[in-house]
Amino acid sequence: MATRPLRSFKMTSTKNDLLVITASNGENLKLAKRFVQASKELGAKSKLVDLTELDLPLYNPRTHEASGIPPTALDLTQEMGSVSRWVICAPEYNGSIPPVLTSAIAWLSVQGDNFRHLFNGRPIAIASFSGGGGMELLLSLRIQLTHLGAQVVGRQLMSNSSKPATDEAIQDLLRRLLQMTKLDL
Repeated sequence: MATRPLRSFKMTSTKNDLLVITASNGENLKLAKRFVQASKELGAKSKLVDLTELDLPLYNPRTHEASGIPPTALDLTQEMGSVSRWVICAPEYNGSIPPVLTSAIAWLSVQGDNFRHLFNGRPIAIASFSGGGGMELLLSLRIQLTHLGAQVVGRQLMSNSSKPATDEAIQDLLRRLLQMTKLDL
């Protein structure tokens, strides 16, 4: 199927239009790479961030109090803050959000005076490839991101080995996301 160009989206020349974040080095990394490729086909510039490659310690308030914010968390905050829109690809872990993503969100939310600062008003799309279906993850993640103030795209992508993600579904989710703008709150 031919890729339909995104009419209302203006591509920037030097800045990424979206950040694709993966919380797995398996099937969700493959899914995230498909989002990066699909964004190029739609004329958008994107960057992939694999949370499993980061040297980010498990969030612990005692560690935070004793050692402060780890440099990796500061770098991740800067990277994520520089891009208006995100896609998060994550598997379902025990009926919820994977630990690497939960810990990253915790580190991101303890920086500064406003725990919602990085997320507030930000357009975010969510997707999952999960052996257990993924619905519990998508619901949990939607609730958490909404609590942090994000604009979570109404549609989401849920896939597994018996129902793989289609190119059309990925492009549809990206089109919806790329038409959203960050709220100035």
